[in-house]
Amino acid sequence: MEPGDAARLGPGWAARALPPRLLLMLLLGRGLRGAAAASSYGAAAEDSSAMEELATEKEAEESHRQDSVSLLTFILLLTLTILTIWLFKHRRVRFLHETGLAMIYGLIVGVILRYGTTATSGHDKSLSCTQEDRAFSTLLVNVSGKFFEYTLKGEISPGKVNSVEQNDMLRKVTFDPEVFFNILLPPIIFHAGYSLKKRHFFRNLGSILAYAFLGTAVSCFIIGNLMYGVVKLMKIVGQLSDKFYYTDCLFFGAIISATDPVTVLAIFNELHADVDLYALLFGESVLNDAVAIVLSSSIVAYQPAGLNTHAFDAAAFFKSVGIFLGIFSGSFTMGAVTGVVTALVTKFTKLHCFPLLETALFFLMSWSTFLLAEACGFTGVVAVLFCGITQAHYTYNNLSVESRSRTKQLFEVLHFLAENFIFSYMGLALFTFQKHVFSPVFIIGAFVAIFLGRAAHIYPLSFFLNLGRRHKIGWNFQHMMMFSGLRGAMAFALAIRDTASYARQMMFTTTLLIVFFTVWIIGGGTTPMLSWLNIRVGVDPDQDPPPNNDSFQVLQGDGSDSARGNRTKQESAWLFRLWYSFDHNYLKPILTHSGPPLTTTLPAWCGLLAQCLTSPQVYENQEPLREEDSDFILTEGDLTLTFGDSTVTANGSSGSHTASMSLEGGRRMKSSSEEVLERDLGMGDQKVSSRGTRLVFPLEDNVRLPAQSPE
Repeated sequence: MEPGDAARLGPGWAARALPPRLLLMLLLGRGLRGAAAASSYGAAAEDSSAMEELATEKEAEESHRQDSVSLLTFILLLTLTILTIWLFKHRRVRFLHETGLAMIYGLIVGVILRYGTTATSGHDKSLSCTQEDRAFSTLLVNVSGKFFEYTLKGEISPGKVNSVEQNDMLRKVTFDPEVFFNILLPPIIFHAGYSLKKRHFFRNLGSILAYAFLGTAVSCFIIGNLMYGVVKLMKIVGQLSDKFYYTDCLFFGAIISATDPVTVLAIFNELHADVDLYALLFGESVLNDAVAIVLSSSIVAYQPAGLNTHAFDAAAFFKSVGIFLGIFSGSFTMGAVTGVVTALVTKFTKLHCFPLLETALFFLMSWSTFLLAEACGFTGVVAVLFCGITQAHYTYNNLSVESRSRTKQLFEVLHFLAENFIFSYMGLALFTFQKHVFSPVFIIGAFVAIFLGRAAHIYPLSFFLNLGRRHKIGWNFQHMMMFSGLRGAMAFALAIRDTASYARQMMFTTTLLIVFFTVWIIGGGTTPMLSWLNIRVGVDPDQDPPPNNDSFQVLQGDGSDSARGNRTKQESAWLFRLWYSFDHNYLKPILTHSGPPLTTTLPAWCGLLAQCLTSPQVYENQEPLREEDSDFILTEGDLTLTFGDSTVTANGSSGSHTASMSLEGGRRMKSSSEEVLERDLGMGDQKVSSRGTRLVFPLEDNVRLPAQSPE
């Protein structure tokens, strides 16, 4: 051992020397003790890692359990709602609609979750990132060499940092807003287009478009400007604690102008209200949802140049108008194209031999329209709405009988569940949403602004529309339309989609209260209001109206009777009558198995193309076009009838001609005998009745009655 070794071993070792053998044993023992200490440290680290993994597994298991409980909560809510709806229908209770009932159950569960459960988690520590000038959507945090990922939940005001709700269950039942847009809204909007009754819709097409486009824009700007005055008043009285710009007021006007087509449809369909009132309200509410969402997107895109980004700028205004037109037209085109592609696929394939595959393809193509439009920067609501209309008009005719029934029932069930889920969540969100901003002045001002905006929407437009309508929109209809401006799923979904700022949080809270009021009070008062305004009820909107009102009537006699004509043809928009002729002669034969052969409608030089596009079923089927699910509108020249010495056409004119009849412009057959005429009418499966000098032709499928002799 060297002298220096003793010094390193310590003062005791320097006093005396040890034999080399003993010293070696001591040194080896010290090394073993060091190795044992290192081994024990490694074992402790392994135990700590195992404990962390076990804790992580327990947290994941607990999170999974809470997810199951939250979903089970909503399923139980829907189950309870369905059973109560059955009880209400059984007892004929109409003072409360099913959507209002779902909201009440949601409120009850929200109170239980809010005040009946304890906090189960807490913040460990607040980290400061003062060097960063913006918030990041995702953060990677290095904790002792291990990286953890955190996602942004939203901004919290400094005064509420210590009062953030720590109940995990409340977090679980607070859904991502994208769930509403990507999962719940598509079946609701698609069902509205797929179940649209085209006869009543197109009979009032001009009025519906005016209410939906011009009326929604008027309502948006009136509400927005009135709410801007309310915000200025709040600033004066000191009730505005953060920024609230004019564009925010316009955005609120856009989202709150969206009426609820689902609620309106359910109430009027159950009460069987007047078919024209039903068509006006339903058509307006379906389209104004699409207009409202595109209008709100255009307002968000309004970005003036310069330092003041919320001042009026003409260039930015016209740019927003261009964005509105571009988004709406692009979404419309995308929805229509998807429907056309589906129709072509179902026509030129043998999918009808496999109804399950056919239904699955129909479902996926319809739903993908919404996601495709959103991915391309358009609006999925508009796209899926017009996709539903296109699917009902073309693709439905190509489906097998099983697929027709399945698709109708499938989307009806999805629509019912999604609608009630949203309204249940509305009740739940009143207590579980953690960023409510209640402002009495803003809420009262919003109710007044909505009333004035709806009045400016309905009455002036009705006055101008009546100047050009043969059948006027009566005052009772106008009052009912004013009263029935329910707010619902679309307004709620638009409001909850962005709640990051103080202004958006106040909008969401106010929108929620407005939906509650309109569904409970206005929805519950629909029945007495119909009675008070003397509006027809008991009319099934799925059936043709009575013969003296809406059925197709062919009059035989002098000019005074002929002037009465056909109400359906007279009330149908002239633009639609032109479109229908083109659609029946060209688009229907191309996209479906019905309609006249293209070889008879296209020019001779297109003969090869016509043969390729025309389905063989068209040549085999000798019947005229029949639409079993959708309504059918006759146009001028589509029906010409000769009986005896008088010939009567669709416009009521009469004269002396050879006996002839033309159904749907695609086939003309001539004869001089009454038997041939009766047989031809039977080939069209139309109900024929002759009483005196009047022949009435209600357009009903699968009904054939022999012509009766004149009385």
